[in-house]
Amino acid sequence: MVGLRIVFFGTPQFAVPTFERLLASSHHVVGVFTQPDRPRGRGQHVTPAPIKASALAHGVPVFQPDRLREPSAIEALAGLAPDLGVVAAYGKLLPVTLLEVPRQGMINVHASLLPKYRGAAPVHRAVMAGETLTGVTIMRVIRELDAGGMFARATRPIGPDETSDAVEHDLARIGADLLVAVVNDLAVGHAREEPQDDREATYAPRLTKDEGLIDWSQPAATIHNQVRGLHPWPHAYTFIAGHRVIVRRSCLPDRSVDALAGTATAVDRGGITVAAGDGREVLLEELQPEGRRPMSSRDFLTGHPLRPGTRLGRA
Repeated sequence: MVGLRIVFFGTPQFAVPTFERLLASSHHVVGVFTQPDRPRGRGQHVTPAPIKASALAHGVPVFQPDRLREPSAIEALAGLAPDLGVVAAYGKLLPVTLLEVPRQGMINVHASLLPKYRGAAPVHRAVMAGETLTGVTIMRVIRELDAGGMFARATRPIGPDETSDAVEHDLARIGADLLVAVVNDLAVGHAREEPQDDREATYAPRLTKDEGLIDWSQPAATIHNQVRGLHPWPHAYTFIAGHRVIVRRSCLPDRSVDALAGTATAVDRGGITVAAGDGREVLLEELQPEGRRPMSSRDFLTGHPLRPGTRLGRA
């Protein structure tokens, strides 16, 4: 098998396993396109994205155009003479003029079982929706968002208490192996595409901070899924005694309660149990007060006394 010349498009940590698996394969990664450096983390320091850091560590040329439509970006890609483009969470739509440069086009590692959850936040949206199964799809990149033909899919169950970051971390590993297998097939002409059924498509838009506020009138399962789906960003939150508190971990006790939604029904060493809108309860296991470190509910109660009957959710 003759190795393909590959240009890689990616930015966050999700893309790193695929990039490094390609480096270890018989193919040749001749360049990396990633988004410009931006302020990151609590200190908002300008640091390179994970893919840039990995590329520099491996001596792979890095390109960071502000806009992919710029002639200089297209010229830079063409100058690398790629056989194939591989995309894994680049973070922006790729223009058609760029898609047409590699001899075999571009393929993408998408963290959902397409055609469900097309878009920027497929893992988080799947967890928030209470899905029990997700996966990775290797697909061809076309003009329409995540609508190209599918080369391969792999599935993974979602546990009832798993958070988005845990699921995404595992999907990154699964996607890396699946992607290299597809590239190998493309190199020898054995790859086959299956069209998506657009009638079954759903959309997974970017997350926003506004989605974090917990509505305690919702069913307990919906709230629990919100907590784990919005972890590690932007996080679900509520108000306790007028102060904003991030809810980092929760679970669902197997019992019902007769109390107003948002009422703390139990406050003890096990945590804070709150009534939801369907007569069920949500147990808050890990909290983070504004500007403080994450802590167990037990530690939170040490500095924030709370009585059963207190209503949560009011600013």
